Amino acid sequence: MARRAEEPELPALYAHVQPGLEPVVADEITRDLRGEVKRTDRGVVVFRLPDITPDVLKLRTTEDVFLLAWGSDSLTYKATDLETIKRWTAKKVDWPHLFRIHHAIRPKTKGKPTFHLVCQMQGEHGYRRVDALDAMADGLHGVVPAGWVPAEENAWLEIWLGITGKTAVCGLRLSDRTMRHRTYKEDHVAASLRPTVAAAMARLAGIGPGMTVLDPMCGAGTILAEAVALCEQRRIREVRYLGGDIDPHAVFCTGQNLGRRGGVELEKWDSTELPLARRIVDRLICNPPFGKQLSKPEDIPDLYDNLVTEWDRVLKPGGRAVLLVAEQDALRSAIAPHAWRPIKQMRCRVLGQAAVLSVWQKDESSGTV
Repeated sequence: MARRAEEPELPALYAHVQPGLEPVVADEITRDLRGEVKRTDRGVVVFRLPDITPDVLKLRTTEDVFLLAWGSDSLTYKATDLETIKRWTAKKVDWPHLFRIHHAIRPKTKGKPTFHLVCQMQGEHGYRRVDALDAMADGLHGVVPAGWVPAEENAWLEIWLGITGKTAVCGLRLSDRTMRHRTYKEDHVAASLRPTVAAAMARLAGIGPGMTVLDPMCGAGTILAEAVALCEQRRIREVRYLGGDIDPHAVFCTGQNLGRRGGVELEKWDSTELPLARRIVDRLICNPPFGKQLSKPEDIPDLYDNLVTEWDRVLKPGGRAVLLVAEQDALRSAIAPHAWRPIKQMRCRVLGQAAVLSVWQKDESSGTV
């Protein structure tokens, strides 16, 4: 969006991200948008862009993206914070400037514009979430035009206030629900992976031209969809995508979700006995079952042993595996007999459960029996 000479400096932005994935999000912002990351906190990345255009909505590892109105690390946990929130909202923000940027990214829809105010609060404070929301609303008095219609969800314009401990951040939401949910996910399976996490896994895989990419337990196909999208965005050609699952319903869902993309070979299979030749896979990306997803969680160590043995068989020397598990100790034990070395490890949360996203490289000199 071109900036007129008389307009103030472009505001900073911030992204809501899955906790633990901040480094991957920062890489996407700097690499794909030429942005400058100014700060990262748990679940938040603050950044600046040389220009704010609709391209910011193409970020795939972020849950939501906002124009930064104001932020502070000096809340007192006391009720006096409410007056501070009201004052900062009213006095510290050039709302017309933020609105112009928002309207350029999100053109008005037909009918009267809709708006929504949101407050999220974590930690013990001497006031309620609804009190903080009212304080922000008081600070916005006269900012939102009188003819606009309040809406509970899917509003055209949303102003958010987030409070975590002594930190508060207020912003104007640029994204909508499709940033985090994706339009391709028409069919679902239980415990389906969040697209933003799958996108992070695809980026960490380092897919290159002519490679074969495998998700041996594909579920609803989210990882494969994000791998295809990343390669399309980077114009990486001649990639072969393989996917399968022991559940025929999951294979069907993957086919439905990827139907418009094409180029993905799907098959019903047992991931411990893959119908694949040895050493044909360059990149293996997988979110195997968590213990709580099995009828007997104690079966996880044996399952991981069998999975990794088979994955090692099909993975080329020098190949890479990106894995998301809750039972990281069991995964490490399963990998120990094989010539895989760890490259990266990130602790995150998936479906409310602590998990570890790890990247492994198979030694170049490794042979396969």
